[in-house]
Amino acid sequence: MSENPHPRYRRRLLAALAAVPLLLVLFPPLAALAANSVTVYYQPATSWTAVNVHYAPAGSSWTTAPGVAMTADGCAGWFRKEISLGDATGVRLTFNNGSGTWDNNAGNNYLAGTGVVTVAGGTVGSAVPCGTTNTAKIYYRTGWGTTYLHWAPAGGSWTTGPGVVMNETACTGWALKTVSLGSASALQATFTNGSGAWDNNSGQNYRVGAGVTAVSGGVVTGNAASPCAASPSPSASASVSPSASPSASVSPSTSASPSPTTPATMLGGDPRKDSIYFVLTARFYDGDGSNNRGGSQHTKSGNAANNDPMFRGDFKGLVDKLDYIKALGFSAVWITPVVLNRSDYDYHGYHGWDFYEVDPRLESDGASYQDLIDTAHAKGLKIYQDVVFNHSSRWGAKGLFTPTVYGVRDSQWSWYYSEKVAGKEYNPLEENATGNTYNGDLWSSTAPAGSTCPNFGLPTGAKSSEGYALYNCQWPSPTAKMFPSDLYHQCWIGNWEGEDARSCWLHEDLADFNTENATVQNYLIGAYTKYIDMGVDGFRVDTAVHIPRVTWNRTFLPALQAHLTAKYGAAKAKDFYIFGEVAAFVNDKWNRGSVNHSAQFYTWKERKEYATDDVTAAIEQFNYENNLGTGGQPTSTNAFLSGNTYHAPDHSRFSGMNIIDMRMHMNFGDAPNAFSNGKDSDDSVNDATYNTVYVDSHDYGPNKSSTRYAGGTDAWAENMTLMWTFRGIPTLYYGSEIEFKAGQKIDCGPSCPLETTGRAYYGTHLAGTVTASDFGVVGSASGAVATTLSQPLVKHLQRLNQIRRAVPALQMGQYSTEGVSGGMAYKRRYTSGSVDSFALITVSGGATFSGIPNGTYVDAVTGDTKTVTNGSLTINLNQKGNLRVYVLSQSGNPAPGKVGADTTYLQ
Repeated sequence: MSENPHPRYRRRLLAALAAVPLLLVLFPPLAALAANSVTVYYQPATSWTAVNVHYAPAGSSWTTAPGVAMTADGCAGWFRKEISLGDATGVRLTFNNGSGTWDNNAGNNYLAGTGVVTVAGGTVGSAVPCGTTNTAKIYYRTGWGTTYLHWAPAGGSWTTGPGVVMNETACTGWALKTVSLGSASALQATFTNGSGAWDNNSGQNYRVGAGVTAVSGGVVTGNAASPCAASPSPSASASVSPSASPSASVSPSTSASPSPTTPATMLGGDPRKDSIYFVLTARFYDGDGSNNRGGSQHTKSGNAANNDPMFRGDFKGLVDKLDYIKALGFSAVWITPVVLNRSDYDYHGYHGWDFYEVDPRLESDGASYQDLIDTAHAKGLKIYQDVVFNHSSRWGAKGLFTPTVYGVRDSQWSWYYSEKVAGKEYNPLEENATGNTYNGDLWSSTAPAGSTCPNFGLPTGAKSSEGYALYNCQWPSPTAKMFPSDLYHQCWIGNWEGEDARSCWLHEDLADFNTENATVQNYLIGAYTKYIDMGVDGFRVDTAVHIPRVTWNRTFLPALQAHLTAKYGAAKAKDFYIFGEVAAFVNDKWNRGSVNHSAQFYTWKERKEYATDDVTAAIEQFNYENNLGTGGQPTSTNAFLSGNTYHAPDHSRFSGMNIIDMRMHMNFGDAPNAFSNGKDSDDSVNDATYNTVYVDSHDYGPNKSSTRYAGGTDAWAENMTLMWTFRGIPTLYYGSEIEFKAGQKIDCGPSCPLETTGRAYYGTHLAGTVTASDFGVVGSASGAVATTLSQPLVKHLQRLNQIRRAVPALQMGQYSTEGVSGGMAYKRRYTSGSVDSFALITVSGGATFSGIPNGTYVDAVTGDTKTVTNGSLTINLNQKGNLRVYVLSQSGNPAPGKVGADTTYLQ
């Protein structure tokens, strides 16, 4: 994460929504106009004869335990209760039988919105049990990849645009959705693809009654037979033409990119099979110069002198060079945040302003974010999106809260404060001659109604660097009472290992969300579940340590998992890879003895019930775990073999968040040190085989160095060899394959040119053409990129990826050093179904493995074969960065033999 200060048209995230009804049940959009009540249906265990619901509307207190009695419903086995929510738009629920037996959903409260919610067997739904005749089943003929129904029951409120996704099983060319009308007998409807194209029936809303209705080409057929019962199925090309906005209160964009031909889904598969390439999108490759923007710091930073605007790389450039990444052997791409940013120096993406919109400086015609995801998937590459739950830009978050600062267009400040234009909004593509964007929506010369900022607009007596008068409330600050305390925290961090590290601002450009507030929680969950619906494959969570673990465990992680489960099913949902940045810039196992600020701490569920109020719970959790200390933390054997045997891992206490391996990162000054420290921490992580492992990044090098790793080519080769064969998921920061900007300061904000930093533009090394015929295999290459791909470390990296992909034990295996003599030497095994992969690994030096299974072992590096008859195998090796991987060849699981061709370091 960056901590430095500082529509041609608008493409909304809704472009590829594939949402499911559960999202609407769990977390209704903030602008929803649904009634402030919820009817809860609950199906208990058959042994229960009575049911109480214990609940708390969002932002309100819980009922007195055991709650209120539910009424037996006419549908056998179900109980029902209508709950008034007041002004709230959501509620937390638990259930009990009134005699001390509770269903608390494995320690997590059930979450519901308004309308109808059903809970059965731990699953939340929205269909009234046993059905009802007062529903409308609507078939809509469409050619869109995803279709939404925007509707309102007669006499009721409209859904929040773009409506609800029509995701029920239909047939080719048709979308289907069934909605409950409540007491109404009809509804009004419009349809959209979520990208701005609407069918609103020539300006008239469709009128639909109860029962089955088919809408095709503007014709409504009531009491219709299912069009999917007929044969042949209707053609998908028979779609209506998009028109202007519907007569309901939604104003869609009129310039949407084409909708995808199939619903957006993640690739799936065990994330440990992948290796990850990390790019700063804006600094990787420039595919479209028309969206380049230098910002207000373009000249001051020195970027202008290098003709190097901060926003230079983009999605089109990334799409163009996906084959380069695949040719290196990577199968996952971690990209910096994509949300619309707002600050003076925001190319990195961590100053989010509109979390529901993709930054247009990254998109191009034909290269939207959805296009990037879809193209990557077509090549077998996953997209891991960097996300921020902890903070917004200093200007707040659009749709949640934006502070109004003092401004004046006088002789000193008219250059800075835009002339106000009614209805005009911030658009980062519109820069003036000095690189400034429109800010007329942010300032006022008079205190706004309800302002609590003291002495608004009065001179402070201080001067700016230009010599201009400064005023109170001119810049956002946590202590100036410019942000509401229910939505944002009001203090600066004083103790980085204290509770305030989780509840105060860490930088002036990072307005710290009150993540224990339900409105903030819903805002963030609503935003990020939409990216899930675009088909992203995982989230890297920025600044995760600055949010209490109990908040992750009670709110954010369950909400993401519930949405994933509803979209993909429980099994595939687990393939979505969430890895958090719990920044611990120390070399020891626990972060200066503070468990609450240590990375491994975040991989565990809570083990105690805390207060229902999230703010109180956060304090209780901090104190409870802090008092238990490092010696009172849970341990795990999930990463370790039992002798030579793989055992089923126990993930019952897993929080849902994996971690960046901060300890190995901080100790990667050399590979042996990283290896030793990584082993030492693994018993405190729920499952270290899922750790994200890297040497350096866009923030720091090893030992909290401010420069990119500069240990030399041999050391890089050895580091890579360890990462690609030890437990965890190997990850590489862009350009490290050629030691790009080694030794250069990683980040200096706008005080120096980006070209002189570890965030420099990489595109000059990628010019030309490249195709990948397989992972780690170049099909063809020309120009500068061909030279890049010929470098020794690149060849080393390609072969490491090939070997790792050929040996399941290297991807997902547990490990052990028992019976192993040598430096960086270990045995690994992975067993699942018919797969049994057992390997003996040594890096840079020789080793002896004792007490191993007898049999034939074949080295994946040289092809050498050794037959073991006495349970012992000795490997001779003495070359920094070189490797031996002797794989046990078994019936049904033969060793792959020699994988790839010899390289400078692997031979």
